[in-house]
Amino acid sequence: MPGNATAGRLAGKAAVVVGAGQTPGETVGNGRAIALLFAREGARVLCVDRIAERAAETAAMIREEGGEAHAFTADITRAAETEALVAEAMGRLGALDILVNNVGIGGGGDGPIHKLEEAAFDRTMVVNLKGMVLVTKAALEPMRAAGRGAIVNISSLASIAGGIQVAYEMSKAAVNRLTISTAQSQARHGVRCNAILPGLMDTPMDVVGIATAQGQTTEQVREARNARVPLGGRMGTAWDTAYAALFLASDEAKFITGVLLPVDGGMGTRVG
Repeated sequence: MPGNATAGRLAGKAAVVVGAGQTPGETVGNGRAIALLFAREGARVLCVDRIAERAAETAAMIREEGGEAHAFTADITRAAETEALVAEAMGRLGALDILVNNVGIGGGGDGPIHKLEEAAFDRTMVVNLKGMVLVTKAALEPMRAAGRGAIVNISSLASIAGGIQVAYEMSKAAVNRLTISTAQSQARHGVRCNAILPGLMDTPMDVVGIATAQGQTTEQVREARNARVPLGGRMGTAWDTAYAALFLASDEAKFITGVLLPVDGGMGTRVG
């Protein structure tokens, strides 16, 4: 089964994974895969999600495998709740070594600029950008105090390519800039910040969401998306995102900060 590595690469680390639940579906989502893999590699994990049941399910899966995990519910668009989740992490885990910002939404009135609905733009920017800003700001207090920390932001290949979801694309481009700015301003405090830019992934939010919106079957969506990927003609999975996050969060990447890492099967290399 993918994601079964147990090398202890995060042994002794305390990690917060925001967006650790997932949309229901037959595959695994990025946040859940990251939380599971981090726990398998020795991290104590706080699984954060807006929907309590989803966070609790991921935490329970980790505990079933013998890991330490706790669930916490938060609306990251509210500063008080992001401060509460950091306080929960410090209370439950005793530290905050790693933060993964994995929350993101799309659709619902988004589109090319001539079709974009104002409400969709506002909603997307608040969740995808403001939420990440608020969580990062709250997490930096204990990280700076400790003189160490690794932040991994989940951006998207859409941040540098595309033209059909302008609000989503803009929000993720802003996440890239947030990542680099945070890396620059926090380096002297021992805090690293990097981002992953996933391409087409076979996750419930993507495949099921698109199938529902377009009135197609999930297999039709998978076939069309697979055909667009240069490497092997197949989408990536959440485990591909998780392993990239594991590297960036680990001490193996202790001299890496401000990086925007594509995990996209070569899609970002295409021009024209």
